[in-house]
Amino acid sequence: MEGAPVLEVVDAPLEAEDAIQANQPLPEALPVLPLRESVSFPETLNPLAVGQERSIQLVNDVLGTSRMLVMVASRDPENEKPGPAELHDVGVVGVVARMVKIPDGSLRILVEGLQRVRLDSYVTEEPYLVAKITELPDVSKPSPELEALTRNVQQTFTQIVEQIPYLPEELQLAVANIDDPAALGHLIAGSLRISTEEKQKLLEEVDVAKRLRHLSRILARELEVVQLGTQIQTQVQSEVDKGQREFFLRQQMKAIQDELGEGDEQQAEVNELRERIEVAELPAQALKAADRELARLEKLPPAAAEHGVIRSYLEWLVELPWSRETADNLDIKHARKVLDADHYDLEKVKDRILEYLAVRKLNPDSPGPILCFVGPPGVGKTSLGRSIAKALGREFERISVGGVRDEAEIRGHRRTYIGALPGTIIRALRDAGSRNPVFMIDEIDKMGADFRGDPASAMLEVLDPAQNDTFRDHYLDLDFDLSDIVFIATANVLDTIPGPLLDRMETIELAGYTLEEKKHIARQYLVGRQIEANGLKPSQIEFSDTALAALIEEYTREAGVRNLERQIGTVCRKVARTVAEGKAKGKVKVSAPKVRNLLGRRRVFIEQRRRTKDPGVATGLAWTPAGGDVLFIEATAMPGSGKLTITGQLGDVMKESAQAALSYVRGHWIEIESKLGESWFAEHDIHVHVPAGAVPKDGPSAGVAMTVALSSLVSGRPVRNDVAMTGEVTLTGQVLPIGGLKEKSLAAQRAGIKKVIVPERNEGDVAEIPEHELGGLEFVFVDEVSEALGVALS
Repeated sequence: MEGAPVLEVVDAPLEAEDAIQANQPLPEALPVLPLRESVSFPETLNPLAVGQERSIQLVNDVLGTSRMLVMVASRDPENEKPGPAELHDVGVVGVVARMVKIPDGSLRILVEGLQRVRLDSYVTEEPYLVAKITELPDVSKPSPELEALTRNVQQTFTQIVEQIPYLPEELQLAVANIDDPAALGHLIAGSLRISTEEKQKLLEEVDVAKRLRHLSRILARELEVVQLGTQIQTQVQSEVDKGQREFFLRQQMKAIQDELGEGDEQQAEVNELRERIEVAELPAQALKAADRELARLEKLPPAAAEHGVIRSYLEWLVELPWSRETADNLDIKHARKVLDADHYDLEKVKDRILEYLAVRKLNPDSPGPILCFVGPPGVGKTSLGRSIAKALGREFERISVGGVRDEAEIRGHRRTYIGALPGTIIRALRDAGSRNPVFMIDEIDKMGADFRGDPASAMLEVLDPAQNDTFRDHYLDLDFDLSDIVFIATANVLDTIPGPLLDRMETIELAGYTLEEKKHIARQYLVGRQIEANGLKPSQIEFSDTALAALIEEYTREAGVRNLERQIGTVCRKVARTVAEGKAKGKVKVSAPKVRNLLGRRRVFIEQRRRTKDPGVATGLAWTPAGGDVLFIEATAMPGSGKLTITGQLGDVMKESAQAALSYVRGHWIEIESKLGESWFAEHDIHVHVPAGAVPKDGPSAGVAMTVALSSLVSGRPVRNDVAMTGEVTLTGQVLPIGGLKEKSLAAQRAGIKKVIVPERNEGDVAEIPEHELGGLEFVFVDEVSEALGVALS
């Protein structure tokens, strides 16, 4: 829908090459150009701004043909793309006389109004509206009454032009020289700044005498308003000094308000703020600050620069929930039911929330917990925060601090700065409307720091139970109690979180899901959600267990289920298409072959165990953000000078692990039962490679696998193909503990590994893994790498 004309009146002749004779017969149907807050009249020029794509296409199309279109006013100016129901039934046929393209892609056109028409029916709505039309000619009979109406309209309009600055004086001459009553009415109606509804009524009136009578009433009203404005201005000018412009404008406004029966706007604003302060139940400190600032506001004129600053500050004070809070639902059974309904497993998190509820029930004054959920993407960290708020009966607010580098984003800006605002914590509290919501601080591990400060350090005050009851935002400069808020931070890794900040949070790790867990989540949550989201019904589609397994193993590689839900949605969309096209007969049963047929070739290949016939190859285990994975370590030797080459896009820590492994093997070649001798190492170069060279790798946990691979190389004994290993190795052969054991164990299980060598100090981590997830996997705990060699080498 297009905007109002660029100019009210254009007194410029059309050029000969652009002109089209107005008396040509009208086509049966013409394109329709909707107008917003504007009405065009016959025998007038209409400059229009065209910006919408469909309107631009309409103009380009008509320029190549008859240049004719129908201009119709919209009933709803807020609707950007009105349909036939939102347009008036009467419009004006116009000829595009000139068109100018603007650099931003929009158009400026000059349209000459020709004839009033009625829109009978719409032929099409795409790519733009096209309607069948019927001409509505004027009905006019010469009479003394019509002559009197014409003269009255001319005289009244001339008086208005003399007193209104937006109407050019040339209009007086133009109106005086028009003899046709119909044309006179069109010109005057198009020039006045009256409502669109009034203009449309004038356009729809075919009887010229009735139209001029209606126009006379409008002109009389406009003349009265103009004369009243002139009278008010004269009264004000007589009371004030001409040099005091600011005082003059204020008095003029006061005179207008007196005429309208309104009071002092500034005093009304102060009274409103005072009432809001009284009902806000501010604490003593905040109430004192509010009264002080309100007293200052009363003394300042509205034009003062500080007036808006103080008003904004007071509005923030009264909008904050200083004393408003929601009552906790302390029903532990209800909370358990809500948490189980929204999320599968995650027992540690659920137990911690239920423990908080139990403590809160026994001690209502206990502070809210400060938790940090750590885990790979897609395991439900953010959605878990919403479920916790639902279980507690509290409001939920989520703020993302990923990429935040400005300390003021947390604590706010001081009011001395232009455009200052409170920090994200106070803003979220205002949005929550409660002083004890559940706050989800997303991506806390991705905060940065630069010359503007360190937001992680500012977050210390927010998340410290010993300090956050007197949190002070720079903008408010008042203490606000955050101790009743349940803070839940989320992170993918802990390494990037500063130590002092991590120390203030209770960390709960959320590991990736197993195949069975993903199938259960998909069956219980994801499938139903996607069936509903794609307009299907459970009676129209059914996923088998094999289909879900195929989706998980062949089309997703992730620790969570976000991409799995995306793939289920893709299958549902394709089935929805067959249902919409009428090709589906009965319920569509989605099986594994059906999934492959719908989604195409397999996207993900799980690394399987492979036979290590040749010495020098060992199977390691790695942790990735998408879960665990199998990692093969390959070692080979060639004649040389004793150099070690390491490839596979490894990080510094992993390269150092390879160096330590080689040093151990060289120092213990006799125990390894190598028959090559010490001189062999000086006469050969060794190359250690970790496949998947395009993927960056780092960390010390491949130390055992590298030691075993090198030991296999120098001893000539191959590594058992059903054994995988993980652990850090020191120069003395000690095996140190590692992390991510659950994910690594699940990767070994998927690859068909039967036995996993892990550090002895990780025995407690193995005990935490449910037995049904291990699938018969055997763990061998070692404290020395020599023990690992005895298990792994054939």
